[in-house]
This record gives sequence, structure tokens and C-alpha cells, in this order.
Amino acid sequence: MSTEHAAEHAVAHAPNAGEYVAHHLTYLNTTGHKQTALVDWSVLNIDTLFFSIAMGVVGVGLLWLAARKATSGVPGRFQGFVELLVEMVSDQAKGIIHSETSRKFVSPLALTVFIWVFFMNAMDFLPVDLLPRIWEGIYGSMGGDPHHAYLRVVPTADINATFGMSFTVLLICLYYNMKIKGVGGWIHELFTAPFGSHPVLWPVNFCMQLIEFAAKTISHGMRLFGNMFAGELIFMLIALMGAAWTGFNAPSILLFFGHFVAGLAWTLFHILVVALQAFIFMMLTLVYVGQAHEGH
Repeated sequence: MSTEHAAEHAVAHAPNAGEYVAHHLTYLNTTGHKQTALVDWSVLNIDTLFFSIAMGVVGVGLLWLAARKATSGVPGRFQGFVELLVEMVSDQAKGIIHSETSRKFVSPLALTVFIWVFFMNAMDFLPVDLLPRIWEGIYGSMGGDPHHAYLRVVPTADINATFGMSFTVLLICLYYNMKIKGVGGWIHELFTAPFGSHPVLWPVNFCMQLIEFAAKTISHGMRLFGNMFAGELIFMLIALMGAAWTGFNAPSILLFFGHFVAGLAWTLFHILVVALQAFIFMMLTLVYVGQAHEGH
């Protein structure tokens, strides 16, 4: 095939904007094809599982390294930053959870949640095509079709991951409800709060309690997913702007300049989004666990 024909063949098979976005929004899952439903319990998203575990290992590894190198003297920059982070989380936990015994577990939990979510969110800073292109090369070398080499690298842009974390927080809240109030006391609260203990109101109270638990869990997971999914999508659109830059005429140069400015501006703004969403998820975890310690 001549160089001219090869170029024409590449152009003919180049994905359009819709196909490019759809490809980058498709998970590497156990079915080997595109996931049709937003939440599908029969499908395991391998990329989400891999990158979430990897970011968890990185976060725990950094905390372990800080603890291992901690000194009683003047701390270095890394130790000082980690101590500042630990103190910040501890102060937030003290203001919400008044039980010192509970804080021994909840404070480290909140710190782990913050660091883990932050690192998973921060995967959005990698170039959109970097890891997917690497995976396409690996997948092609194994005999697969590179066009079907799907990979998503931001775990918190997968609603299955964020719901999994929020559901875990729900289980922790249920545990503390029963631990602090006793199983009988908690069941009594389920049927007598918030409207009163009259038997006629028991079904209404119970339904309201279920709605409260469901609303907290769903909003907890949806908030993080929505923000990170939107950020990931904007990075893809900015990447499309850069991909459309061809030639050396004035419009294409302006398009490249716009791609650079938009990418830089969104990255700088997204730093705040990444940190803020991790902080909000941590704070909501503390608030919900704190509410489990209190009666209605």
C-alpha cells in the first residue's frame, strides 16, 4: 500500500467526535463489549477495579512512608504536610463525633477516604489518550483488535465505584446506630422517629427512615460521580479541540492556541474540584457517622 493510500485509509477509519468520546467512555469489563446500562450488577469493570486498588495502595503507601520516616524533631516538608493533613481530619472529626472511642476508628477512616478519593480523582490530570493508547498497544500485541481496547482511568467517574463507597459508609452508619443505641433502641427509633411513638405513625416513621438512609447513600455517591464524570468529559472535549488542529493556516493555529489555553485553565480549576470533592466526600462520611451517634 502506498503512502498516499495509507494516509487515505487512516483518514477513512479515523473516529469522528462522537465515536472518540464513546470509545473513551466505554469500560474495560468482563463482557468484552460496551456496557449498555449505567449500573449493571452482572458486569465487572476491570479498569475501575484496577485503578481504584492501585490508588488505594499508593495512598496507603505514602502514609506508611510518612509514619516510617517520622521523627520527633523538626519534621521535613513531607512529614509536616502529612501531619497537617492528619490534624485537619482529626479536628473535623472532633467537631462532629464526640465519642473518643469512635474517633479512634472514624478519624483514620476519614483520612483514608480523603486520600483515596483524592488520588482516584487526580487520575483525571493524566492526558486523555496516554494510558488508553498504551493499553491499545498492549491489547494489539496480544492479538486483540485495538479498536476494542477500552480503558477508563478515573475510578470515581464510574458510578459503580462511588455507589460502592457510599454503600460502605451506609453499612458503617448502621453499625454505629446499633452499637451506640443498642439493637432494640435503634429499632425503636426506626418506628418512633421523627413523628412520634403512636402506633398509627409507625409505618410512616419507618418509611421516612428508609427514605433518609436511601437519600443519603444515593446523594453521597451521585455527587462525587457527577462532578468527576463531567470533568472527565470536558477533558475529552478539550482533547478533541487539539486533535482537530491540522495544517499551519490561521484557523488551525488559533484552534491549537484555544486547545492549550482551555486545557490549562480547566486543569488549574480542576485541581480545586479534585481536592474539594475528596474533602466533601470525607466530610459527609463524618457527618453521616456522627448522625448515627445521635438520636432523633
